[in-house]
Amino acid sequence: MRATTLHAPFDVRLEQVPEPTVEGPGDAVVRVVASCICGSDLWPYRGDPAPQKPRRMGHEFLGVVEATGDEVTGVRTGDLVIAPFLWSDGTCDYCVRDLQTSCRHGGGFGGTDEQGRLVDGGQGEYVRVPQAGGTLVPVPGGSEIDQSWIPALLALSDVMGTGHHAALAARVGPGSTVAVVGDGAVGLCAVLAARRLGAERVIAMSRHESRQELAVRFGATDVVAERGEAGAKAVSELLGGIGADSVLECVGTKASMEQALETVRDGGAVGYVGVPHGVEFPARRLFSRNVAVGGGVAPARAYLPELLDDVLAGRLDPGPVFDVELPLDEVAEGYRAMHERRAVKVLLRP
Repeated sequence: MRATTLHAPFDVRLEQVPEPTVEGPGDAVVRVVASCICGSDLWPYRGDPAPQKPRRMGHEFLGVVEATGDEVTGVRTGDLVIAPFLWSDGTCDYCVRDLQTSCRHGGGFGGTDEQGRLVDGGQGEYVRVPQAGGTLVPVPGGSEIDQSWIPALLALSDVMGTGHHAALAARVGPGSTVAVVGDGAVGLCAVLAARRLGAERVIAMSRHESRQELAVRFGATDVVAERGEAGAKAVSELLGGIGADSVLECVGTKASMEQALETVRDGGAVGYVGVPHGVEFPARRLFSRNVAVGGGVAPARAYLPELLDDVLAGRLDPGPVFDVELPLDEVAEGYRAMHERRAVKVLLRP
């Protein structure tokens, strides 16, 4: 089969690799229908960190179950399934607390399982999914669903759940005022999530016209193009001289976190879901301002059922975050497009 492999910074290739098979009783083999490139994939692509050896890429995919091990329950051959970006058993003490990201027997796509066997990345034609019963979420209607729903369903594998996690961590609720730092796919989904949770006012912080337009389409009531202290001041002016109740940090850099902390009001909350790079929290400053900070890796598996229900009911559509669609053969161009900010998020079709 074909699979995406990162060899060195800016050197991503589509290569022929062995097709996966069921190797354990909890495995499933999934034929990928659609996958995508994540903003977090760009960190190793840019060399932060550079791969020590070639590594399989991709952790978001939607596909059809081709085979299952004897102990797999909840999904069966022929099901159309969504794979959250980490696999988990669904039964450990963390999973039952809806923190599948800390599963005692889980892991990531493109890594290895507990037996040290390779787990395929999502940017390929097939994936062996360990702990398939605890991981995969079947889509009602299976392959007979309206194909126009594919982008929205694929977004549930990561970015929609991650935006939702940021909103929950920042205590967004009915009547909240919200600022979103970051206009990538996660930030745009955070706008959707905030509105879904009842926020009255959502301010998207973005300097890019096309992303501003999509943020407004997703429910942003205001757009602020300034960054840093100037951006925080602009938000405060929009909100009558006080910062936002909730700030959703969806980038992960030192500058974006500082902007988030400048933008939140005293007594407010920051939800951070950007993978941290060079971020440090000023504990005394947070303490004196009574600012709460929460977030982390989003347990997308926990959020999938309720978000899937909303997508299928027509109440939620994160699909437009995919503004570029390419065949898998052009995956390298997809990485370039996202790195150069010519694309918000690239959807790949085998």
